Amino acid sequence: MPPLISSDTRLLILGSFPSTASLAAHQYYGHPQNQFWPVLQAVFPSCPMSTVTSSYQIRSKWLLSKQLGVWDVYAACERKGSLDSHIRNPVVNDFAGLRRLCPALEAIAHNGAESFKHARHVSAALVAGIESSAGPPPASSEPLGGSALHDVKGVGILFHRLPSTSPANASWSFERKLAAWREIFEKHGLV
Repeated sequence: MPPLISSDTRLLILGSFPSTASLAAHQYYGHPQNQFWPVLQAVFPSCPMSTVTSSYQIRSKWLLSKQLGVWDVYAACERKGSLDSHIRNPVVNDFAGLRRLCPALEAIAHNGAESFKHARHVSAALVAGIESSAGPPPASSEPLGGSALHDVKGVGILFHRLPSTSPANASWSFERKLAAWREIFEKHGLV
């Protein structure tokens, strides 16, 4: 699926690969039990619940208005069902041009462990994209918090690992997921 981003995107949320329900619906986090949209609703409580439960087009515009973006680490893979543990032969998305499309990008938050496994591939592609472009991105600040993986020199983007919002991640309560997600959004001044 194409990325859901804009030139104002400051924090990109990367999943691994869409679930079968999401692929069938042609929308990110389309499985009704995935807690992605409810977590975002709770992080931004001033947004009416009807915005989050309404059409995907409205939810997408709402997400972009919060300076967020969504994409997946994998462009393609083989998988039976929707579990990340069943992913085989993944092909990583082309992240080289991401900085050009999202000049305000300051952080990438990986939604779960499978996505986070490829943080270094994503950062390497971003560096390659910068080296082939006209100029470097703005300088970055020091890495934030314990969830930051690293701040790639010359890229100025922090990488975070967040707990998966997937229904398969039942070991984390909604409240615990919410606290982790809110912490990252607060650190980047989004709430």
